[in-house]
Amino acid sequence: MAKTKKGKKAASKLKKKLKAAKPAPRKKPARKVVGKRLAAKPVPKRKVSKKPAAKPVASQPSPTPVPPPGERVGVVTHYFSHLSVAVVKLDPGTTLRVGDKIHIKGHTSDFAQRVDSLQVGHAAVEQVGPDDDFGLKVVHHAREHDVVYRVK
Repeated sequence: MAKTKKGKKAASKLKKKLKAAKPAPRKKPARKVVGKRLAAKPVPKRKVSKKPAAKPVASQPSPTPVPPPGERVGVVTHYFSHLSVAVVKLDPGTTLRVGDKIHIKGHTSDFAQRVDSLQVGHAAVEQVGPDDDFGLKVVHHAREHDVVYRVK
């Protein structure tokens, strides 16, 4: 299709306008005048910290190990948190009965209590013998591998 005369003239005028219009040069932001001088940006100074020389540490004697709180009875093999019940495996040659005072000690747990209930196979019992696995109601959180002692 051929362009009309009016269309050609309008296009040439538009081209001339675009050539004449140049983008304005970008101005730099003015600096604030302080007194008679220009304020310069402060340069942060690096702090150099001098570490003191390492001093030899006098060796201290290791603390004496704390003796166990009583006779070892068994080890916690499992803990049911929703019931607060610990499953304990008794050591050979030991017994435990309701009313005994025990102390449970482990990496993060360390508490004492009185034995209120013992269960073997969901049945309440008054005494458990050697090599028995039984449930024991505890007052605090006990963890696997915690050691159970009988306190006198």
